[in-house]
Amino acid sequence: MGLARTWAVSLLGLTGHLVEVEAHISQGLPAFALVGLPDTAVNEARERVRAAVTSCGITWPAQRTTVNLSPASLPKSGTGLDLALAIAVLVAGGLPARDRAARTVHLGELGLDGRLHPVRGILPAVAAAVAAGRTEVVVPAGSAAEARLVPGAEVHAIEHLSELVVAYGGEAFRPDSAPVDLVRPVPAETVTEPDLRDVRGQEEARFALEVAAAGAHHLFLQGSPGTGKTMLAARLPGLLPDLPESDAVEVSAVHSISGTLDAATGLLRRPPFEDPHHTATVAAVVGGGSGFPRPGAVSRAHRGVLLLDEAPEFAPRVLQTLRQPLEHGELVLQRATGSARYPARFQLVLAANPCPCGKASGKGLACSCSPMDRRRYLGRLSGPLLDRIDLQVDVPPVTRASLAIADAPEPSAVVAARVASARRRQHRRLAGTGWRTNAEVPGAWLRSDEGGLPAEVRVALERALDRGALSMRGLDRVLRVSWTLADLAGQDRPTVTDVGTALALRTRGSSDA
Repeated sequence: MGLARTWAVSLLGLTGHLVEVEAHISQGLPAFALVGLPDTAVNEARERVRAAVTSCGITWPAQRTTVNLSPASLPKSGTGLDLALAIAVLVAGGLPARDRAARTVHLGELGLDGRLHPVRGILPAVAAAVAAGRTEVVVPAGSAAEARLVPGAEVHAIEHLSELVVAYGGEAFRPDSAPVDLVRPVPAETVTEPDLRDVRGQEEARFALEVAAAGAHHLFLQGSPGTGKTMLAARLPGLLPDLPESDAVEVSAVHSISGTLDAATGLLRRPPFEDPHHTATVAAVVGGGSGFPRPGAVSRAHRGVLLLDEAPEFAPRVLQTLRQPLEHGELVLQRATGSARYPARFQLVLAANPCPCGKASGKGLACSCSPMDRRRYLGRLSGPLLDRIDLQVDVPPVTRASLAIADAPEPSAVVAARVASARRRQHRRLAGTGWRTNAEVPGAWLRSDEGGLPAEVRVALERALDRGALSMRGLDRVLRVSWTLADLAGQDRPTVTDVGTALALRTRGSSDA
C-alpha cells in the first residue's frame, strides 16, 4: 500500500490555484478512480496517463489506484494536470522520489507515447506556484521559455516522461516511435508600428488621437469612407509608452491563456492592439466558450487598444457587453462551476460611417440614404455606450486646399514624446492613489476639493450640466479630458479654455462651453 503527493496548478480565469495531487494504491480489484471535481479533460487523463506510463516500459499497478485533487471543492479543468497525475501514481507505486515530488510542481499534457505537450497558461500557472512558495517547476520543453519569464522560478524542462522517471531514480525507456521535439530559439522579429507621419491633413483628428493617448481616453471617429479613420486608429498604439513590468506580466499572462504569446520574444512590452471583424460573436469579443471560459479580444487588448471598425455593423449584443469592462476595467465571466475574472482596461476606438452609404458627411448631397436609414444606422450605437466615450470627433474628407495649407505631418516619435511627458505628470499627481491615468480617476475625486479643481472651471462645467449638454457621467469625462489637456500643456490645473476644448471634442464641436 503506497501514498504519494505532488503539486499542479489549475487556472480559473487569470487566477492560478495550487492543487495537491494525492495518489493512493491499495489492495483490491484493478481500478483507477479520480476524484476532486475534475472536468471532462481531467477525467480523460486517466487513459492518457496509463498509456504514457506503459509506453515507458513501466508496469501499471494491478491494484486499486485512487487519485484525489485537493482542494476538492475547486473545479479542475484542462490537460495541464496530466504530468502531476502520472508522477503521483509512479511515486505511490515505488518511484524513489517521494520528497522531491512532494515539493515540486508538475505541469504538462501527456501524449500516449509519453511525450510532453505544451499547454496554455503556463506563465500564470508558474507565477501562481511561485507566489505560493513552490519555486521548483517541471514543464514541457516547448513551454520552458514561457515559464522562465516568471522571476524566481526554478524551471526544469523535459520532452518525455521517461526523462523525468530516470531523473527521479527510476528505470524507464523512451519508445523508438516517440519523435524528438527539438526546441530551437526563434529570433525575435522587429515589429514596426504604423507611423503617424503617413496621415496627411486631419489636424483635429490627429490632436484627438494625441489627447486619447495622453490620458488613456476612449475615442469615436466618424466620417466618410477613405478619410483615414482606420489609419488613425491603427497608429494609436505607437503613441503609447512601453508597459511597466507589472503590466507586461499581466498582459503576457492573458495572451498565454489565449495561446497567442510568443515566449521567444519575452514579455509583451508594447501595448497590444486588437481589431476584431464586425461579424465577431460575443464569445470572440468578450470571451467565454463552454467549460473553461477563454479571454476574448477585450482582455487581449488589456493595457492597449481595441478598435471596432465599422462599429454599427457589430451585433448590438456585442456592443452592449462592452459597458461593464469600460466602467470597471475587468470582465467577469459567470459559469455554473464558478466565475472567471480577466483584466480588461483597454482604450476603445470606434470608427463609423455617417450613414449606410457613407456619403452623408458635409452637406451630404451625394448621400442616397433616407433620414430614417441614417438614424437607424447610427442608432445601433446606443446612448449609454456613446456616453462612455470621452472623445467624439468628425473626420471630414481631405481636400486639396487643406493639404496645401497643412504643415508637414509629425512622426509618431515626436507625438509619443509629448504623450510620455503628460503621462509622467499624471503619475506624479496621482501617486499613492492607485490610479495612473486621467481616464481611471473617479469623477467624485476630480470634483472634490482634493482634486484641485479651480472654481471657474467648476462653474463652466455646472453651466453645461444645467443646459443639458452633458449628463453627470459626461461631465466627469469632460473633466478627465480637461486634466489631460492641462498635462499636455504643462499646466498644474485645467483652465476654462481646456474645459471648452474638452467639451468640443466630446460633442463633435457642437457645444459652446
